[in-house]
Amino acid sequence: MARAGVSVEGLVRAAAELADEVGFEQVTVSALARRFDVTVASLYSHIKNADELRVRLAALALTELADRASDALAGRAGKDALVAFATAYRDYAKEHPGRYTAARLRIDASSPAAAPALRHTALMRAILREYKLPETEQVHAVRLLGSAFHGFASLETSGAFAHSGDVDASWARALDALHAALLNWPRPLTPQ
Repeated sequence: MARAGVSVEGLVRAAAELADEVGFEQVTVSALARRFDVTVASLYSHIKNADELRVRLAALALTELADRASDALAGRAGKDALVAFATAYRDYAKEHPGRYTAARLRIDASSPAAAPALRHTALMRAILREYKLPETEQVHAVRLLGSAFHGFASLETSGAFAHSGDVDASWARALDALHAALLNWPRPLTPQ
């Protein structure tokens, strides 16, 4: 019988809080059972296994991040949209480091986390409209933006920039460089 107060949504929310406190890698069914003061076995009446818990946590994080990025993009275009989206991404990583790590989980196309993951791609493609990149080049631009945002956020949250000057100035310069790269996107490669 399920313990009162324990639900799938509650477990996922508790897992998200735990991830932000101790790191995504430390989120286990055992740790959650301790948090709810229940046995591990009782949690398996709500989730199949630890993998399902991780995927549900990733879906939560991706949804939160997409909602935040979508709100940031509203009414913006071009560089303003690029900066707003990127800043929402960076801020989320700093505020929710464990959830942010969960959002990086490799997602299977049949997973419940696939829809929010696809939303991120759609939001980045919305940014690209103003830059007028050909459809065939957009996947490359999305990968560039995702790599730059993730790389910066990951290095910053790990403390790699702690002793190297004004991080916000570096962020602004990185966004200036991405804007310039999108404005001057190389011509598509022609098949040989």
